[in-house]
Amino acid sequence: MKIIEKYITRELLVPFLVVIGILIGLFSSFSIARFLTSAVTETLGMVAMLKLVSLRTIIALEVLIPIAFYVATIYGLSRLNKDQELNIIRSSGFGDNRILFTILIIALPISIISGVLSLYARPWAYAESYILDAQAAAELNADRFQAGRFYGSEKSGRVIFVQSKDDTGQHMENIFHFIKKEGNSEIIVAKQAHQPYQTTLDQRPQTSLFEGYIYQLDNNEHKDNAIKFEKLTYYNENESVTNYRRKAASTRELWNSEQPRDIAELQWRLSRPIATILLTLIAISFTRTISRQSKSDKTFLIAAMVFALYYNLSGLAQTWVEQAVIAKVPGIWWLYILILIATIMALPSVRHKIFNFS
Repeated sequence: MKIIEKYITRELLVPFLVVIGILIGLFSSFSIARFLTSAVTETLGMVAMLKLVSLRTIIALEVLIPIAFYVATIYGLSRLNKDQELNIIRSSGFGDNRILFTILIIALPISIISGVLSLYARPWAYAESYILDAQAAAELNADRFQAGRFYGSEKSGRVIFVQSKDDTGQHMENIFHFIKKEGNSEIIVAKQAHQPYQTTLDQRPQTSLFEGYIYQLDNNEHKDNAIKFEKLTYYNENESVTNYRRKAASTRELWNSEQPRDIAELQWRLSRPIATILLTLIAISFTRTISRQSKSDKTFLIAAMVFALYYNLSGLAQTWVEQAVIAKVPGIWWLYILILIATIMALPSVRHKIFNFS
């Protein structure tokens, strides 16, 4: 790599790393603050909460990375343009086409990283986060109970007491469970209980109770029942576990599906590396047409508006495919074709090459 190419690479990668670090820090801080105000921390504990924040950050990276490189490209080229360094580079024989090619070479591995995150890391992170969410939401989740305390829920009418737990939190002793239903109530007492870890998204959360009694109390006819059991398995139904989650589905599953929602999700994942490249082209054309005439603060304001317009349109395009307003073809790709045409028209050197090719 020549000196000029190394210089341009450094001028883009340094602000990219700074911006992506800031965005990750802001996103993580916001997520931690939101979880601390919810019941997640009390339910799952601090370690699980931090794991959930990490998973959400991995999910967000597919969007944060293109944003960071978009901002870094505008900042780097604007600074080079403002300091007349681009003119000096051009006068040395390093033309616009070579500058464009150098920037695209830098953007290529970043777009590949974004694509890998979208195709593989994102669905894995969604699946893991759904499992944690389901564990937090499960009313009989052992992780949320401290030994020697009563826990009640007005919404479900449950009261639960656990006398002791082991270090893993999976094994409990002397359990009391009261639930008030319409017309009757039920009390379950057991000597021991065990709740296995939920390892897959499709696994139903369950609690196994051993050596206990079920007291069924009829509030109307006063016909009460007592049932003795050796083992009772209690399943905790939770929609976040039992429902199909397309965002957590593997890319292979989505590829074989003909459902509009699955098609929209697949096309969104496939579009991430393309979006990174196109945003880079937008940034290049943007700095060429705007930065010479405007102050840097105005430049970034307009750049933010351009990105907001793109992001809203991409979400709209995905929604139209989900709702079958637009078919699988053209799907969401019409938006990226329009962006490509617009950026080509905005880049004089590229436009000149295309229209004079014949």
